Amino acid sequence: MAFSLNSRFWGQLPGGETVEAWTLKSPGGLELEAITYGGIVTRLLVPDREGRLADVVLGFNDLRSYLAGPPYFGAITGRVAGRITGAQFDLEGKTYQLVRNDPPNHLHGGLSGFDKKIWTATPMAARGGECSLRLDYRSLDGEEGYPGTVDVSVTYTLTSDNTFVIETEAVTDTPTPFNLTHHSYFNLAGEASASITGHELQIDSDQYVVTDEHMTLLGRYASVVGQSNDFRKGQRLGAAIPQLFRNHGDLYRIRKPSADHPSHELVSAARLVDPDTGRALNISTTESHLQLYISAALDGSLVGKSGVPYVKHAAVCLECHGYPDGANATSFCDNILRPGLPRRHITKYAFSTVDIDRTSTTRLENLHGTEEYSRVNAVANFASSRTHFGSQL
Repeated sequence: MAFSLNSRFWGQLPGGETVEAWTLKSPGGLELEAITYGGIVTRLLVPDREGRLADVVLGFNDLRSYLAGPPYFGAITGRVAGRITGAQFDLEGKTYQLVRNDPPNHLHGGLSGFDKKIWTATPMAARGGECSLRLDYRSLDGEEGYPGTVDVSVTYTLTSDNTFVIETEAVTDTPTPFNLTHHSYFNLAGEASASITGHELQIDSDQYVVTDEHMTLLGRYASVVGQSNDFRKGQRLGAAIPQLFRNHGDLYRIRKPSADHPSHELVSAARLVDPDTGRALNISTTESHLQLYISAALDGSLVGKSGVPYVKHAAVCLECHGYPDGANATSFCDNILRPGLPRRHITKYAFSTVDIDRTSTTRLENLHGTEEYSRVNAVANFASSRTHFGSQL
């Protein structure tokens, strides 16, 4: 099967704007559908160890459901993904007040962030015959209270080895906070499978950002050592979730191979495995942080594509981005986008299959010395000697 890319009419906004759906297919079996409303990835079909396809992201079949305000399913999130403390920031001698849509903080760009905008879609020819979809949006000065006009492009590419690549670029005419991410909710067993408690997760991080009871970022790191949020060696989510603060998930500082590691080079961020289907997801990125969110706010009131209610912990978000509150903590981690300095990042979601199940430890002995062994060793080892850190944040 060759690469393919096609579009169709998907819906119309109340104001009359047309929403398109674009479908990308790769020879490896990966299939992605994205709509121009919010750049939302509505479907992502991935083969399991037997070659059977399943849709591994939460979402809906119709535009009306997305307009009702679901929790950022599959969307491009910005102008600032994450929380801005107190819904305000000072920049170049001026105080900017933002909407408190997650009191007492500002979350994910406000009431009408990038997830609720129409993006202009352009099909692109990528290297090696791959097909890409470029999405462009101009965020005007003053939008949601932010200064400066920002031109943003997000490019989705599927590769022959079943990798979903997201490339972002942004330029501005005025200094402004900027922090973009992709907000898919993943369930590797399939979006209708109800729970990710059987998934195994590893995160390449030694530190997380300390927060208060409102999930406000406090501008300092703490070690994961001895904590329940330590995913360095991998944990089964069903065992980890009850021990996590508010059963939510933390913002992790991604471990770099060295202090002088080039910022434009990819590093490993996380691995997610579903032992039942064998689907594995390996994430690498040029971003500095990873937000773990275990769909704590889902309560069954949203019914998904397959007619199944999305309940608490039905999926996991693994959002790669910078430090959201950088405008209030420039000495800690600056996220200000400045004129003449384009910001570019790449995040790769690489899908594969592994031979792991719940009843045996693993069959990694048959893979020793192979690339697959290196990729899943840390997660698979967890199956035979799980480490549980009991202290809560």
